[in-house]
Amino acid sequence: MKQQIKSSLILLLTATIWGVAFVAQSVGMEYIGPFTFNAIRCVLGGLVLIPVILVLKKKKETGAENQEKEDKKTLWTGGIACGVILCIASNLQQFGIMEASVGKSGFFTALYIVMIPVIGIFIGKRPGIKLWFCVALAVVGMYLLCMKDGSFTIERADIMLLLCALAFSFHILVVDYFSPKVGGVKMSCIQFFVCGVLSAVGMLFTETPDISNIQAAWLPLLYAGLLSCGVGYTLQIVGQKGINPVIASLIMSLESVISALAGWVILGQVLSPKEILGCVLMFVAIIITQIPIGNKKTD
Repeated sequence: MKQQIKSSLILLLTATIWGVAFVAQSVGMEYIGPFTFNAIRCVLGGLVLIPVILVLKKKKETGAENQEKEDKKTLWTGGIACGVILCIASNLQQFGIMEASVGKSGFFTALYIVMIPVIGIFIGKRPGIKLWFCVALAVVGMYLLCMKDGSFTIERADIMLLLCALAFSFHILVVDYFSPKVGGVKMSCIQFFVCGVLSAVGMLFTETPDISNIQAAWLPLLYAGLLSCGVGYTLQIVGQKGINPVIASLIMSLESVISALAGWVILGQVLSPKEILGCVLMFVAIIITQIPIGNKKTD
């Protein structure tokens, strides 16, 4: 139980970083293209983790050489898999943000909380009734928070964001599989460089990066690279160890709530009673997941 609370707090911090990063992503898109933004932010995220890995390596006790070799193979497999999926998800999100409203972007992206338990049914991770209830409650809360105009029309950007949510669903499940087996910081570093290189290929073929525009977007890039990537995604890998991926996705979906609250506190954006109710419902859903009810194996 203590481990689950610790992991939940780490994932809550992750959601906080990502929620504020949504503003940085939107601002950064005013200067540079999606592939350019993701290529730079991911390379920055990977670079900032290299000294962390070196420090951890010095402190780590030496283990068996055979075990280290096995870990390296698993580490690279997990890092490359996560990097490829992260590249697909993050770039779909950036393209979606260009056309969709912030509310719609937040709602459709966070629909991974529905997709994960559905995918889990096919891979033997069947969620219990309590988690299905929490997922439904969180979706209602997200709708009230994000869909400010009450409409639910599907446009091209929405399809990209739905595919983004599907990709993030697989990213969370892949992290769930590999995180107990390898070092979280190392795997996170590998995934950033893989994502950065793949995004750079897309940048070279579809965009014309300009140094002056990149310099103009330095602050959003630093936040998205150092905090959202370097810290946020690393905390995700560490926090997901030993916690149900459905619960993890619910906690991380609070990024949409935190994004709205950040806009309220930092930018002075007023929250309507409907939006406040949406926030409350999502927080209630997360709290319920932390209450041990029924069969622990399913919940």
